[in-house]
Amino acid sequence: MLQNALRHGLIVLLLTTPALAAPTAEQRGKSYARVNCARCHAIDRRSDSPLKMAPPFRTLHQRYPIDTLEEALAEGIYTGHADMPAFELDPDQIHDLLSYLKTLQ
Repeated sequence: MLQNALRHGLIVLLLTTPALAAPTAEQRGKSYARVNCARCHAIDRRSDSPLKMAPPFRTLHQRYPIDTLEEALAEGIYTGHADMPAFELDPDQIHDLLSYLKTLQ
């Protein structure tokens, strides 16, 4: 009986642990920003942007409603200066990045 209870508990633990450990959309968005954007932009609440002309992510909501960035990210963001690469995000990356940006408002 005790052995069955232990086995059942182990199965429950194994089935629920991966779900608990899975990163949230906000965490995935922050990771994306760290890898792809942090070279130029401040991606947190306090830092200065390494590239002075690159707006800190915490101020983007003052320029644009965050949800309106979805279309621009899907179509690709292209800027007039050579330092920022052109890029397009897939729908999951867009969701994650916007979820993270909303945490900075």
